[in-house]
Amino acid sequence: MPSITNYRGIIPAISCPFTPDHRIDEPALRKLASWLAGHEGVVAVMTNGHTGEVFSLTPAERAEVTRIVADELQGRLPVISSIVCEGLSDAADHARAARAAGAVALDVMPPHHWLRFGFTSGHALQYFEAIHQAAPDCDLVCHVYPAWTRASYSSQLLADLAKLPYLQAFKVGQRDMNKYARDIQAIREADASKAILTCHDEYLLASMVQGVDGALVGFATFIPQLIIDLWNAVKAGDLRKAQAVQAVITPLKDAVYGGGEPTGEAHARMKGGMYLAGVLDAPTVRPPTEAPNEKEMAALRAAVQQAGLLAR
Repeated sequence: MPSITNYRGIIPAISCPFTPDHRIDEPALRKLASWLAGHEGVVAVMTNGHTGEVFSLTPAERAEVTRIVADELQGRLPVISSIVCEGLSDAADHARAARAAGAVALDVMPPHHWLRFGFTSGHALQYFEAIHQAAPDCDLVCHVYPAWTRASYSSQLLADLAKLPYLQAFKVGQRDMNKYARDIQAIREADASKAILTCHDEYLLASMVQGVDGALVGFATFIPQLIIDLWNAVKAGDLRKAQAVQAVITPLKDAVYGGGEPTGEAHARMKGGMYLAGVLDAPTVRPPTEAPNEKEMAALRAAVQQAGLLAR
């Protein structure tokens, strides 16, 4: 039985606030998690994603982020934690730690050595199975990387993964609309009950209209209500309204992502925007990620202002 009953909606990949000396800012993280949970249409929260600067966190800190968010949201929303590891034993350790910290589902990113060396379908299936065996009561979410990387999953592999009883959702970010459409079809044909969530932060409307079930995106840690409004318009078939909401989102998207895909500096710019919108009290990022410069902050300020969200 799935550990999360509803993946269909908006799931923010939560940012991780830091203190001036780069420690996890627990009060700020609790405040952010609670604020996100207060938005109708948010159905879960994910910790330790790229937006949460996961690569700057130690294994103990990743578990601590999950513990804080799960404790804050207890009885309100389920928490998913990303597993970002290189090997089977490592991933199993992280899965057990995330479950002990309060996660009820695990987002499985591809091991990053696959980006350089590639992988086989057997590697991927073993990786998912090892994580499942370590935390058998947790749903798994398949995190799909861009088609241009060597860690991209084939349509056949996605279909095979969809048939796994413990895998309940797909976080899809192919950045190739032809493959995106083929992959959605492959998953639906393999098991139509599995949730498909876009993670194309930089072109939400275009990816939402492809027959998905919602979005699991870092951008929703910054502008959850706009993304909820966009999704509601898409679900209602109101293209005119969806285009109007996307028109507000686009300047924010451009200021954060710079016309490209998510990067470490894009997540730093997102924190800058969250600070300007009053969502965070400080936009601190961990080195070596670099804070936005004056020109980038000016662009963020203009984008936040046009959206009617400027608070400082």
